Amino acid sequence: MELDSILGYLESKTILVTGATGLLGMVFVEKILRVQPNIGKLYLLIRASDANSATHRMRNEIIEKELFRVLREKWGTDFESFISKKVVAISGDVASAELGVKGFELRERMCNEIQIILHSAATVDFNDRYDIALDVNTFGVLHVLNFAKKCLKLEMLVHISTAYVGVGRIGLIPEDSSPMDELRKEITKSDLKVLERNMVVDKLNELKAQNASEKVITNKMKDLGVARSKLYGWPTTYLFTKAMAEVYLEQSKGNLPITIIRPTVVTSTYKEPFPGWHQGYRTVNSVIGTFWKGTLTCLPVDPTAVIDLIPVDMVADSIITAMVVNANKYLENPGMIYHVGTSLRNPMKMSEFTNFMFQYCTKNPWLYKDGSTIKVEKLKMFTTMAAFRSYMQIRYMLPLEGLKFLNKEFDQYFKELYVNYNWKITFAMRLAELYRPFSLYKGTFDDTNLEKLQRIARENYRDAEIFNFDPRCIDWEDYMMRTHIPGLKKHVMIKQSQSRL
Repeated sequence: MELDSILGYLESKTILVTGATGLLGMVFVEKILRVQPNIGKLYLLIRASDANSATHRMRNEIIEKELFRVLREKWGTDFESFISKKVVAISGDVASAELGVKGFELRERMCNEIQIILHSAATVDFNDRYDIALDVNTFGVLHVLNFAKKCLKLEMLVHISTAYVGVGRIGLIPEDSSPMDELRKEITKSDLKVLERNMVVDKLNELKAQNASEKVITNKMKDLGVARSKLYGWPTTYLFTKAMAEVYLEQSKGNLPITIIRPTVVTSTYKEPFPGWHQGYRTVNSVIGTFWKGTLTCLPVDPTAVIDLIPVDMVADSIITAMVVNANKYLENPGMIYHVGTSLRNPMKMSEFTNFMFQYCTKNPWLYKDGSTIKVEKLKMFTTMAAFRSYMQIRYMLPLEGLKFLNKEFDQYFKELYVNYNWKITFAMRLAELYRPFSLYKGTFDDTNLEKLQRIARENYRDAEIFNFDPRCIDWEDYMMRTHIPGLKKHVMIKQSQSRL
């Protein structure tokens, strides 16, 4: 029997991508254009005031990135012509009805053409304003669903979630919706969609009546998000709003062919289009960067726990494979969920991660502005938040109080030192609190569905090897020391430093 082809399936297809300016969406777009130039069309939904602004953002924030260097070299002088034929920037917003797409004719054309939707748009700030996180992460899914139901040729909708929607559980976390069982009961009992929206509106009206500044409003809305999230058992606003999104997706999908991809902590490219490309300064990148610069010296981290990292190109490959294998198979796979991570089949312990970080930053020290080297010591790790707070109190808080007293006695002579010291302590505490659900996490993500997907692809598609997402091939020491940390320096930290000059 002749095997099918993933590339053959993608030929002439029209795909709508939300979140294309984000890391994962961007890598997905680049991969599709590079391996299947005969794709029909990519519609990229981009937040902008109009079509020209959307096109401008697409050029500046996607196509002109170094990520597209290989594709640009492949096409040479024909690159711009190729992009203009294959990629269309659409002004819109997942937080709005009809995805914010203006013009009936444009919406009708899109609904008549689109066969695949990749919904990866999200606000990934762990504790963003609650109104923003709800609109984008939760209600955005409903807007995408409503739009998808109007797409006459739709074969697959892929929703990007996160493995950490199950962060409150320990042990082996299954690839199903059980982590949201209690939340599902709450949503069934009382319409959380209306409840939470009304709460947000009431809070905003209250703050505006008080003539609160924009800064105060932002902080209060962030506090509201944290409070509501913890009330329902989630440590951050991001995870709570993503969990609600999954529940509403399950309840409202109807007969749409849907696949949910749950990546763990997404890191730099493993191999494609070249190793080490990354953007952004979040999660492990902020830990590595602040440690490298001498700001971070301790964290609540269990050295025996597993840190679940996954290269972004592997996630993109898993998305493409899942959308092809599951297309038009609602009856066989009514809403498949895939964990894309490494904690089960290729685990790296926190102790190994911090050791790689220490080794690299010692051999390749960051420099102060005067050119002198920043010396780092091994990260101090505390297995409980209580132990971490006690250490911070004795080691840093008490000396800070002494410095505060000296400032009063000596007419603010030590003000600059105090401000700098206070900032470092505040930053370390905020970072520790923010990443505590992950740095002390005891869960392992089951990836049985993903393993099965890989097997199906290899047995049924002759070009499955083009889309590699087998985590067992990763050599963690080699990847961290020769790919990820060097890539972080080149593509994020140096560019960030240059932008401040």
